Amino acid sequence: MKTHCRTIVISDVHLGTSGSKAKELTNFLKQFSCDKLILNGDIIDGWQLKKYGSWKRKHTRFFKTVLKMIEDHDTKVIYLRGNHDDFLDQVLPLKVGNFSIQRDYVLKWQNHKYYVTHGDVFDSITTKLKWVAKLGDIGYTFLLWFNKIYNQYRTRRGLPYYSLSQVIKQKVKSAVSYVSDYEVQLAELARIKECDGIICGHIHQPAIKSLGGIAYLNSGDWVESLSALVQDEEGEWSLVYYNETVSATAENDALPEEDELPEDVAAPLSLLQVLQKVS
Repeated sequence: MKTHCRTIVISDVHLGTSGSKAKELTNFLKQFSCDKLILNGDIIDGWQLKKYGSWKRKHTRFFKTVLKMIEDHDTKVIYLRGNHDDFLDQVLPLKVGNFSIQRDYVLKWQNHKYYVTHGDVFDSITTKLKWVAKLGDIGYTFLLWFNKIYNQYRTRRGLPYYSLSQVIKQKVKSAVSYVSDYEVQLAELARIKECDGIICGHIHQPAIKSLGGIAYLNSGDWVESLSALVQDEEGEWSLVYYNETVSATAENDALPEEDELPEDVAAPLSLLQVLQKVS
């Protein structure tokens, strides 16, 4: 039986990259029904698809699951543009049935308002020095690859999973300072927008905290954290992490996930299929 909630927020799935946990996310979503599903940026990784990424059937299955949520539960889906899916600038704002694509969103619950944005607006590297951001993206991709090899070694030794990038973010002074400044700036943005809280992603750091009386909520990512923000029927927020034991009962598609589709058409085609179905 599915768990019903008011809102689910996910971000930073990076479909089209080898690090994307699309299969896990699809299984996760199959455990829920919700009134609103907010896809808060970097769902499709246009940067890597242009170069060395690949679009697999498991990435398409994610969009099929989103479509099924619309059809079966009348879920309203809001797709917000991130920096890695900036190709959406060509079509936003767009609304077809229960599916919309836009830059930001205000989520209202009783007398509370949350400003929802991917969060790259306060990242001067991604907004002003995109070439530096893409260079950093290559470095992050290499780190994920090295982390995968390292964890294969740990698995053979019977050791638990170890995230190098998360440790770096937590230990390196400049990274800690960057995350802290980012959170404070977004909390201030919510205040300027006259909202009670901010909902964001971008930095792959899941969190729920209060900053100067403003609720700060970050949904994390589906590359390492495998986390989502879930608002229950009473309006309370929680961070929910993918649990393989719980999600093992989810229905699995029979298509082999290794099969690739042409990356230059597969991602737009998946979005187009959703739009055609809801129109």
